[in-house]
Amino acid sequence: QVQLVESGGGLVQPGGSLRLSCAASGSILSINVVGWYRQAPGKERELVAVMPSRGSTNYADSVKGRFTISRDNAKRTAYLQMNSLKPEDTAVYYCNADVLSGNFRRENYWGRGTQVTVSS
Repeated sequence: QVQLVESGGGLVQPGGSLRLSCAASGSILSINVVGWYRQAPGKERELVAVMPSRGSTNYADSVKGRFTISRDNAKRTAYLQMNSLKPEDTAVYYCNADVLSGNFRRENYWGRGTQVTVSS
């Protein structure tokens, strides 16, 4: 079984920064794509940033230039550096990973989420 655990959320003032982490554990041969999504109250879950093992990184237009996704394959950890935070960034942030599991199957997993609140 694969688990994704997010951390790093919290309360921050507008203009501030946070760094989210997503640690993967379990029977994983490789992590193909890792992504961050968010869901604000009353809204649908939306893509924030996605990073394949190879190829281009994509960002939602609303976070371009402010957020940066990265990954450390050796640590099986993904990060989301969030700068110049705005109140509209307030949401629960979820990590998602597309992995090749120990069963040699391509599987998709979600973390439980971490709350980010941007408020003065």
